[in-house]
Amino acid sequence: MNQTLLVELLTEELPPKALAKLADAFANTIEDGLKQEGFLAAESSKTVFATPRRLAVMISNVSDTSPDKAIRLKVLPVSVAIDADGNPTAPLEKKLASLGFPDIGIADMEKAMDGKTENFFYTYTAPGNTLASGLQAALEKAIRNLPIPKMMTYQRPDGETVEFVRPVHGLIALHGKNVLPVAILGLPAGRTTQGHRFLSQTEIVIPDAGSYETTLETEGKVIVGLEARKNKIRAVLHDKAQGDHILMPDSLLDEVTALVEWPVVYECHFESAFLNVPQECLILTMQTNQKYFALTDSAGRLRSRFLIVSNMETSNPQRIISGNERVIRPRLSDAQFFFEQDKKKKLEDRLPGLSNVVYHNKLGTLAQRMARVRILAVSIAEMMHIDTKLVERGALLAKADLLTEMVGEFPELQGIMGTYYARHDGEPEEVALAATEHYLPRFAGDILPGTPTGTAIALADKLEALAGIWGIGLQPTGDRDPFALRRHALGILRILIEKKLPLSLRALLSSAVGILATNASFRDPTAELIPFMMDRLRGLLRDRGHTPDEIEAVLAQNPDRFDNILDRLDAVKAFAALPEAESLAAANKRITNILKKSDIRAGMVQTDLLEETTEQKLYASMNTVKPEANQMFSQGDYTGTLKVLAQLRDDVDAFFTHVLVMAEDQRLRNNRIALLTELHNMMNQVADISKLAA
Repeated sequence: MNQTLLVELLTEELPPKALAKLADAFANTIEDGLKQEGFLAAESSKTVFATPRRLAVMISNVSDTSPDKAIRLKVLPVSVAIDADGNPTAPLEKKLASLGFPDIGIADMEKAMDGKTENFFYTYTAPGNTLASGLQAALEKAIRNLPIPKMMTYQRPDGETVEFVRPVHGLIALHGKNVLPVAILGLPAGRTTQGHRFLSQTEIVIPDAGSYETTLETEGKVIVGLEARKNKIRAVLHDKAQGDHILMPDSLLDEVTALVEWPVVYECHFESAFLNVPQECLILTMQTNQKYFALTDSAGRLRSRFLIVSNMETSNPQRIISGNERVIRPRLSDAQFFFEQDKKKKLEDRLPGLSNVVYHNKLGTLAQRMARVRILAVSIAEMMHIDTKLVERGALLAKADLLTEMVGEFPELQGIMGTYYARHDGEPEEVALAATEHYLPRFAGDILPGTPTGTAIALADKLEALAGIWGIGLQPTGDRDPFALRRHALGILRILIEKKLPLSLRALLSSAVGILATNASFRDPTAELIPFMMDRLRGLLRDRGHTPDEIEAVLAQNPDRFDNILDRLDAVKAFAALPEAESLAAANKRITNILKKSDIRAGMVQTDLLEETTEQKLYASMNTVKPEANQMFSQGDYTGTLKVLAQLRDDVDAFFTHVLVMAEDQRLRNNRIALLTELHNMMNQVADISKLAA
């Protein structure tokens, strides 16, 4: 009989940041175990549940028995199983007994080759398993394989010592209305669970598997689904915000969802005087320490009110509200104190302290690193034709806030606080902003530096880290990248591409390598970094929606600048959509292969050697479209360039139909190679369109 299956583990409060991962692992392992044994139907579906105090899974259309299964056992090699007269040997009888088939004879088995050896095999039908037995095995595996970073050892009331992430108090295993006779961690399965600690009765009876979710919600004051709780929290937060913007990072919403079973949102306040502190400090304090949701107005200014998600519903929440307001006040006072203390010392006066901070034992102190960054940033500023004095000053002060009390308390504010303190010190605005901007982009999709000064220092900071760390042999391996070199590489590429900076990647790397070259532990990593960067570039462009063929068409030219790479990709995409594209791409591929195999050094095309009408016409057409194509290319109109060249399709096709390139006459052959070389150069100045050929 197919019915819904429910399994629930009732526990003490589970670690909130790991709850979703634990729930998925628990549910997936049980589902996989039952599926492998044949208990699930094709239309079976799984629902995962998780609250601070429970992990649960509900699976529809689960059979109470698994199907019979044909099993083919390898017994023994024939040479071992029978003697010279064909009679069974003692080893065969012993083997069959150990397999549980002492009464079968040689006639009941089949001979078959297994590799180079002939063996006896026995095939039999094993009866289906019971759901209780199958679930017991799946449940044990689920418990054993949960991704638990640290186990907790505790003693059950009966004296049994148990290890699990948190103490377990109950187990439900229902198949429809029936309790399955399984047990885990010293607990037999039943149909009772517990509702909310304070808002419901002690025990909740689940009448059948399908009513689990509604029973817990109506009787137990527990919203058992993670997504359902999250959606309710999000909706109530928006309602309570009354038009203000809620600062609701996904990580905070996920953690709060994992902390409550019956979410209720209350509004709280703090003294307006705290708004004189940089709002990033207050927001981080509220989010990190207290799991509160800060509010800003339409202009992005922090409000002195905030929202909390409580696990308690009450008609008189004043004690909850005042308690949370009382808790946040010392935190905000600490932030205010750190800010006022830090302002008493200028950023420039903190610079000597960077000499006491080791960056890496092979690369020196943070002061030495920033001296390299400063030199590199000035070099980049010269390439960009921007104010080198602002860049030098910005690079000098960029990391000074690492020695402030505020950043010591909240490392996430590095750079942000540097901007506030630089402004307080009277530094130019671009210098102040560079403290924040030189870290950008910090993650995929993050904003880029907004000022030329910040852009130059951001490039320098990432290039120095990439070249320096790689150059001492600490390049990424597999999925390990402790120094975030992949992120640095992507940051460099995004800045060059999105800001359309006409800078050479090889020149930038050369500058970074040159500054590091005096270090005895350093070796030039350029030969490895270039392909590493190009692989990152491929991934970046794929994420932007470009196909592998389009990307390879552009990268086949080994570009060293990326300011126009998106325009080239758009041109290739537009060209690929033209009706002429397929034929021209195939022809270009053919030309490429001919030129690779030819050892002829192409010279100028000699018109008097163009004997065939089709080669004369192709050459004339090339000269007709060439001026317009070159003009469009020089103007950066790459799409227009390729569309003009597409006009050559018919003449190119006719050429290959009627002209023998490798003619016996050496002069004709050389001239036709020269013609194809010129055509190849024209067609591939935007991208190698042969990469689009099937």
